[in-house]
Amino acid sequence: MKAFVLAGGEGTRLRPYTYTNPKPMLLVGGKPIVQYVLEHLKESGVKEAILTVGYLHEKISAYFGDGKKFGMKISYAIEKEALGTAGSILAAKERPNEPFFVVMGDAIMDFDLKSMAEMHKQSGAIATVALLKHKTKLHYGVAEIDGKYISAFQEKPELEHYINTGVYILSPEIFEHIKNKEDFAKNVFPRLLSAGKKICAFKVDDGVWVDIGRLEEYEKLKDGKEINRLLNLTEIK
Repeated sequence: MKAFVLAGGEGTRLRPYTYTNPKPMLLVGGKPIVQYVLEHLKESGVKEAILTVGYLHEKISAYFGDGKKFGMKISYAIEKEALGTAGSILAAKERPNEPFFVVMGDAIMDFDLKSMAEMHKQSGAIATVALLKHKTKLHYGVAEIDGKYISAFQEKPELEHYINTGVYILSPEIFEHIKNKEDFAKNVFPRLLSAGKKICAFKVDDGVWVDIGRLEEYEKLKDGKEINRLLNLTEIK
């Protein structure tokens, strides 16, 4: 399988680090975030990756080159302007003719992508989305209302839901449903559901997914110790 790795964002919430480096190239435990992503894809059987790049893209291509030293074939789709998560894959010179991964280049993951690919194959869905169970604790008491009367109180309840990890498997048909400058979650997936298309849910019950989206999160993770622990590694590769 092939994979699109989305690595074109400016990472404004991670400034000042991203003034001189694109977000996917920020170091965690001595190597770029996106390198963790590519290594996991390779371990999962992905042999070719197309990196969609934009902001400071020269630093990414200079580091990874054609991918040979990383044991993969790597090419680049360069965005001259922000195109959105879905719009960015339209810039690829060649479109896959079989199901392919789309993953974010700034979130470290370690879960069973092979099982996800098998689920997609068996489902017949146009898309499969990896979902992670997440709990959100509210800081307020919640009242349940039945008509004009209160029927129950919950004091600072914890809500449980599945969140989108930004890890997708898509069938080639997806290109017929993408418009320029669109996002998958905001535009494409809602349109597919409205049209009666099936989107399969792959629940990540076991595994690791770490979104490094904010400055305080990066500060905690950049030395690599926590990622090392989460990935059960004896040393950072």
